[in-house]
Amino acid sequence: MTSDSDQGPTGATLSSRNILEREMENALKEINRPVKGVFLSGVSAGLNLSFGALFMAMVLTFSGGFDSVLTKQVALAGISAIAFLFVVVGQTELFTAHTTMAVLPLLDGRASLGEVARLWSVVYSANLLGCAAFVGLTAVISSQMGIAEPASFGSLADALLGVPWWVILLSGVIAGWLMGLATWLSAASRDTIGRVVLVLLVTASIGFGPFHHSILGTTEVLSAMVLTGTVSVTEFGSFLLFTTLGNVIGGAIFVGLLNYGHVALAGEDQDIEFESKRDEDA
Repeated sequence: MTSDSDQGPTGATLSSRNILEREMENALKEINRPVKGVFLSGVSAGLNLSFGALFMAMVLTFSGGFDSVLTKQVALAGISAIAFLFVVVGQTELFTAHTTMAVLPLLDGRASLGEVARLWSVVYSANLLGCAAFVGLTAVISSQMGIAEPASFGSLADALLGVPWWVILLSGVIAGWLMGLATWLSAASRDTIGRVVLVLLVTASIGFGPFHHSILGTTEVLSAMVLTGTVSVTEFGSFLLFTTLGNVIGGAIFVGLLNYGHVALAGEDQDIEFESKRDEDA
């Protein structure tokens, strides 16, 4: 239950200051949380988000082809957003969410750079481990069940790798930006339905691009490398480097820093009383 002061004009969303304070407290809890707990939650997030890659490969396998690129991208965007919903609503630790939220206590002087770096490294490595484990599972069952052809994963990887490194970097900035917005807007929602709708809409934009997301993209590219052999270790390493860097910039600067700045520099909330002319005449 919330007080009226926590609610916005509609009573359904928190004010920016309240969102900032709550997310800062949540980030501090994760920073001070035992490493084992954060790591296990990060592995879970990597596993759960990897369903997005499997679902997209299944769509490409079962569709038999699309009449237009637009139809294809809409289908892939919608199905990949479900996996993001697993992670955000399930409240497991995703690296691209922490690139936004973990910087808030750092900017406010409540956490050190070393503490934030430790959280990022634990979550990031755990996410990647979850992705790798999921790829192993997919490699065993997908072809045997006929639910996801190796060529489908190759198609997903080609969409991410067939561009120069600087495009991967900038695309990663957009993906990190969008993921940060999904995390921030999810925190603003006071009900589950609103949170679900916001997460689906924003994260579907990542799949629609497709913009480069370091964790989901890892499962896509790594699956293609294992199942098709068309992706080299160098290509995977380059993808991971520039995508991760872009995600950090997008989440930390375009959401974390800017949102912290506009709230922190707004000053204290002011209570203003208005007296109508009718009251004066009375």
